[in-house]
Amino acid sequence: MATPTLPNSRTEPDGSAVIRVLAYNVRSMRDDTDALARVITACAPDLVLVQEAPRFFRWRKKLARLAAASGQVVLTGGATAAGPAILCSLRATVERTEDVLLPLTPGLHRRGFATAVVTFGGARLGVLSCHLSLRQDERHAQGGMLLDRLAALGVKHAVAGGDLNERPDGRTFRRLAAALQDCRAVSPWGGEFTSTAADPHQRIDALFATEGVEVLGCGVPLGLPGVREADLRAATDHLPVLAALRIPSS
Repeated sequence: MATPTLPNSRTEPDGSAVIRVLAYNVRSMRDDTDALARVITACAPDLVLVQEAPRFFRWRKKLARLAAASGQVVLTGGATAAGPAILCSLRATVERTEDVLLPLTPGLHRRGFATAVVTFGGARLGVLSCHLSLRQDERHAQGGMLLDRLAALGVKHAVAGGDLNERPDGRTFRRLAAALQDCRAVSPWGGEFTSTAADPHQRIDALFATEGVEVLGCGVPLGLPGVREADLRAATDHLPVLAALRIPSS
């Protein structure tokens, strides 16, 4: 069981910002959406990097309903990014957003990135939500595209995360961890394994941060006040990853 202590969001006197970022595969909201909203709310995130957001009939309304039920607003993504989305709290000031569709491999699902640039007080941050391919070669190529897209945001500090469909010893995971900070490895907190919610045995969901972002803690929010294990099992088939980060003033 994890310690429930994780820094709360705040703005520091020097203009830097402590924020909470949550990465969560919501399985198209096909499970218990009330439990899902309770988990997100209890994590008190400033940013939610969503994977498998609704993509079909009334997808915007479904995503907006989840955001409202969990104290967030829809920032970008969903069907327009082939599944990844970003939610944010009202604490964030949005500078710009862009949804990116990745090259389609015949016979495989279309993939994409939801991206944004936001500010918290004096801190400016690039954000990217991803869900990488099940196929190894395509996944590795998408890892390179992720790094390129993150650099193209043109900001000094950034966070990226989502469902990598790969464990930390995999080639793509190692490629990302070589270029970015693997937040869980830098500052372990909470639980480690994210899949499956019913039988956690592997870490395939992760958050990464660029150099200069201070990782204050990262992991599955087991034991966090308000996060009930029954809700985690009922909400979706993945467990979420929560990180507290300090973003320097721009």
